[in-house]
Amino acid sequence: MTGRLGTLERIESALPDRTVVVEAMGKTLGLSRAKLSLFRKVHGLQTLRLDPGLSLVDLVLSAARGVVTGLADPLRVRYVIHARAIHQVAPAGTDIAREVRDALGLGHAEAFAVTQQNCASGLGAIEVAAALLAGGDPADRALVLTGEKPFCPQVQLVPNTAIMGEAAAACLVAAEGTGHPVLSLVSRTLGEYADLISLPAEEAARFGKAYAPTLADVIRQAVAEAGLSLGDIDLIIPHNVNLMSWRQTIAELDIPADRVFLDNIARYSHCFTSDVFVNYTTLRDDGRLAEGRHYLMAGVGAGATFSAAVLTYRGAR
Repeated sequence: MTGRLGTLERIESALPDRTVVVEAMGKTLGLSRAKLSLFRKVHGLQTLRLDPGLSLVDLVLSAARGVVTGLADPLRVRYVIHARAIHQVAPAGTDIAREVRDALGLGHAEAFAVTQQNCASGLGAIEVAAALLAGGDPADRALVLTGEKPFCPQVQLVPNTAIMGEAAAACLVAAEGTGHPVLSLVSRTLGEYADLISLPAEEAARFGKAYAPTLADVIRQAVAEAGLSLGDIDLIIPHNVNLMSWRQTIAELDIPADRVFLDNIARYSHCFTSDVFVNYTTLRDDGRLAEGRHYLMAGVGAGATFSAAVLTYRGAR
C-alpha cells in the first residue's frame, strides 16, 4: 500500500520502571558468559526493562491513557487495534484488545489484534487503521496499541540476535488531520524464512546475508514512493534488533551512522512491536525532531517481513 496513509496523532510510549542489566539474564535464558559478552559488546545491549509484577493490560494502558486522556470526543475512536509479535499473549479466552478498550471507556469501538507480521506488526497496524478509516467520517480515529511481555525464555531470546524487553506504545491514527502525514508505507515478506526461529543452519545463514540488503532496499523503496531521496530523510527511526544488524544496513544504504537513531538499543533492547514508537517519543521529548522534516520508521518481523514508513513531522503531539 503506497501513497498517503493518513496521519499519526498523539503518539505515546511507556516502559516499566524496573531495569535489568544484560548479565542478569544469563541464568534465566541459559546464556554462557561468552554469549552474554556477544550481546553486550557486539549487539550493543546493556540494559532492558522487565517487570514480572506488571500485567500486560496495565503495561499497554500506561501508554494508551496518555493518548486517550483529553480527547475532545472519545466516541470518535472507532477501532482499537493491538499490534503484537507474539501470537498468544494471554491465556485462551482472554482478549487483551477488548480489555484495554473497555478500561479506556471505549466500549463502543471495535477491538481486535493484528500479529502475522510479528515485530513489524506495529507499522502494519497503521496501514490497517488507515484502510479502515478511508472514506469515512474525517473525525473518526483508530487507536493502534503495541506492547507485550516476554513470558517465557522461548519468546524472550532470539538466539545470537536479541533479548526481548518490555515496552508499550499507543498511536492515534486519522484519515486526515493535523498530525504527521504518512507519505508511504512499504512491506516485503520473504516467505521462505517463515519458520525463522527454527531454520536449519544453512537457511539461517542465507537469511543473515539477505537481511541488510533487503531492509535497505525496502527503505529505499519507501523513500522513493514518498517522492523523496535518502538525503531528504532527517533520521531513520528503527526497531531495536541490535547494533550489528543496523551497522550492516547502514553500510548497504551508504549513509552516515548518525542518520539512524540507535541509542535506545543499549537502554531498552528489542521490545517487539513497540520499538519505533518508543524511539519516536524519545526523539520528540529530547527535541530532536524538526517541524516539516521527513523521518522514516523501519522494522523487521520474524517470518520475515521488512517494513518502512515515511512521515512528515508536524510538531510535538
